[in-house]
Amino acid sequence: QVQLVESGGGLVQPGGSLRLSCAASGFTLDYYAIDWFRQAPGKEREGVSCISSSDGSTYYADSVKGRFTISRDNAKNTVYLQMNSLKPEDTAVYYCATDPGTCAGGPYDYWGQGTQVTVSS
Repeated sequence: QVQLVESGGGLVQPGGSLRLSCAASGFTLDYYAIDWFRQAPGKEREGVSCISSSDGSTYYADSVKGRFTISRDNAKNTVYLQMNSLKPEDTAVYYCATDPGTCAGGPYDYWGQGTQVTVSS
């Protein structure tokens, strides 16, 4: 069964850190770029970050640049999103999705179920 599974979300205080994981099963992530998206209640889905399959190039939304770091471990078939200096506005459900090779903006063939991140004191 082909699936992506996110984990690592939770409740954290402002300024804290979380590391999200996106683990693939049923297929290899090697040939895919992986995007992280987030969606807060009442807001549209937002692209957060992407890591390419070929050279590991990374891309970030301006809102998270300098605070979030995306990485991949192909041996573990997993992509990570390290989130530091978290702010209340980072609160959202975070999703990972596959992207053809080069962070081309889709199509996003596979999606995870999402993991909730809540930043609150």
